This record gives sequence, structure tokens and C-alpha cells, in this order.
Amino acid sequence: MATLFLVIIYLAFISLGLPDSLLGAAWPVMRMDYGAPIETAGMLYMIIAGGTIVSSLASGTVLKRFGTGKVTFVSCVLTAGALFGFSIAPSLIWLFLCAIPLGLGAGAVDAGLNNYVATHYKAHHMSWLHCFWGVGATIGPMIMSFYISRGQSWRDGYTTIFIIQLALVVLLFCTLPLWKRVSPESRDERTDDGGDTAPEGANEQKARTNPLKIKGVKLTLTSFLLYCGVESTVGLWGGSFLVNTKQLTAATAAQWVSLYYAGITVGRLITGFVTFKVSNRVLIRAGQMIALAGTVLLVLPLPTSFSLVGFIMIGLGCAPIYPCLLHETPTRFGKEQSTGIMGYQMAVAYTGSTFLPPLLGWVIGYSTTGVLPYFVITYIVLMFIGSEQVNRLMKAY
Repeated sequence: MATLFLVIIYLAFISLGLPDSLLGAAWPVMRMDYGAPIETAGMLYMIIAGGTIVSSLASGTVLKRFGTGKVTFVSCVLTAGALFGFSIAPSLIWLFLCAIPLGLGAGAVDAGLNNYVATHYKAHHMSWLHCFWGVGATIGPMIMSFYISRGQSWRDGYTTIFIIQLALVVLLFCTLPLWKRVSPESRDERTDDGGDTAPEGANEQKARTNPLKIKGVKLTLTSFLLYCGVESTVGLWGGSFLVNTKQLTAATAAQWVSLYYAGITVGRLITGFVTFKVSNRVLIRAGQMIALAGTVLLVLPLPTSFSLVGFIMIGLGCAPIYPCLLHETPTRFGKEQSTGIMGYQMAVAYTGSTFLPPLLGWVIGYSTTGVLPYFVITYIVLMFIGSEQVNRLMKAY
């Protein structure tokens, strides 16, 4: 029963990943139908991510009142309805309206499931949880590419994703009773990566402290902001970069973007096994270096095939960063503060998704898509500096 429960949590994260990569893969074709400028995708993404900020900030209250199971189910219903709206939207205004429930459906369930797994399960489960997000994020562009490459409408891609999402809604509805009956393994039974567990006295002191006043929290929030800036910027503008800068077809670009998300997915699957031997902090550092190397490949004057290698490397590098940062939360700051800090982290993460991709879109509107890798390199370098500073603070604390 406990195993089935964990599978349901994994499937719920597929539902989170399915819509996240669709807009970036479909936009080169969508904007032609609507006669929209390229930077409009940034505004749509801002609304979607803005909704997730609102719902993640409210997640603490909502989860306590209704429980993780019901919140997950309702969030998936909102997402499914929004995807159906995208598939039939007659104008841009309808896309903007549908973007609101699409964002609201993600925030609360994201914060709730992340804190649930970080508190009750070992590090490999957190990596595999986000691996399943990557499964959804990879399936999206693949399905969209399937229809675009055959001359069919991008709307067919959104309709197919809606049907998949609807099936997950039915599954979640049928398994709602499990959320009350299943008692997962206690986090106390597991050994954290590297043994970096805060002393009990430190946790008690943190419990009486404003989360933002705890050493390292603000720098950690900055890391979440920049990481989501990297992941969402490459996901949203990667297709346009490949079409306009590397001169690939829209269908091929969508396939390559799906391989970027596949890199994240496979990387998180591998990370789940690596966490048995390697600490979260080492994995975060290694991921940043791999992502940086992949981005540099997009800048160098190399054959186009190296861009594909670069996209996959960025995905592989991104793979361990987010889940390992999340799993470090109770370890670094104590269980008493983890729920509140997790909400802050989700809100700041989505703030990065909200503002950093549109910032690049605004710059692209006045220049070219060729500036993409330079923005990504800047984000990764700043993220690395911030995360290393947190590691130093945690050793001194």
C-alpha cells in the first residue's frame, strides 16, 4: 500500500511537468496563428508563473485545511481545464485567461508534495519525484513535435496533453482515501546525505525565529530564483533560439527541446542512485558545472550538432540542483521551519520563472535570440557563488 501511495505521488508530479514545456515547444508555430510578436510568450509565462506564486504562498493554509491529497486533486483539475482552454482558444486574450488557472493549479501542490517528500522520505525519492516531473516535461514537447512535424495543428498537441491530464485526475480522485490511510516511512529513520543534520538545540532555536532571519535562508532563496531562471528560460526560449539563431525547423527545435527535458529526467533518475553515496551539496556543485559547460557550447562557433549536446548537458546539469536544494531544507534549517521555508522557496522559485524568462524576451525583442546563452551563463555563475556561500555559512553555524 505504501509503495502504491508513493507511485501516486510520482504520477502527480507527471501532471505538474506536462504543461511546463508545452508553450516553449509550440510557440514558434502558435505565434504565427495569432500574429503575435515573439516576446508575447514571456508575458504568458509571467501570468502562469505568477499564479503559482500566489498559490504557493497560500499553500501552508490551504494544505492544513484540506490536506495534500485533496489539494493535489483540485490542482490537477484546474490544470486539465486550462489545457483544454488552450486547445480551443480563439484569440490571445483566451490564452491569457487560461494561463491563470494553469498557474494556480501548480503552486500549492508543488509546495505540498515537495515538503511531504522532503520530510518523510530519503534523498533518492526527492530526485526520483522530480524525475517524474521531467517525464511529463519531456512528453509534452515530444507530443507537440509529433503533430507539428506532420503538418497538423499545435492545438492537437494541447488536446492530447489534456486527455492525459484528465486520466491522472480520475486516478487521483479514485485514490483520495489513500492519503488518509497510508503512513509513510518516518524521516527520523533515514540518514541524511553526508550526515549534515542540524543539532536538536539549533532546530529548537530556529523554530522560534523568523525564517528569513535564519542564516543562509536568503542566499538559498536566491539560488532557487536563479535555478528556475535557468530551467524556465532555456525551456521557453530554447525552441526560438534553435529556429532563429541555429536555423532549425520548428519541428526539429521542438524535438531538441524535448531532449533538454529528457536530460533533466534521466539526470534525476541517475541522481536518485548517486545520492546513496554522494552528498546533496556535491551534486548541486557538479550540476552547476555541467550546465555551465553545456551553455558554453551554445556560444562557441561549432557545428549545429553541438547545440544539441549543449541542450542535453544543460538538462543533465540542472537535474540534481533543484531536488537536492529542496531535500537540504529540513537538514539545514530544521523540520520545525521546513514547511514555512519550503513555501518561501516555491514562491521565490516561481518568481524566477515569472520574471527572468520575460526579461530575456524583452531583450530579444530589441536584439536577437542569440543572447540566450549569455543570460543563462550569468544566472549559473551567480547561482554557484550564492550556493557556495551558503555551504560556508552552514559549516560555521
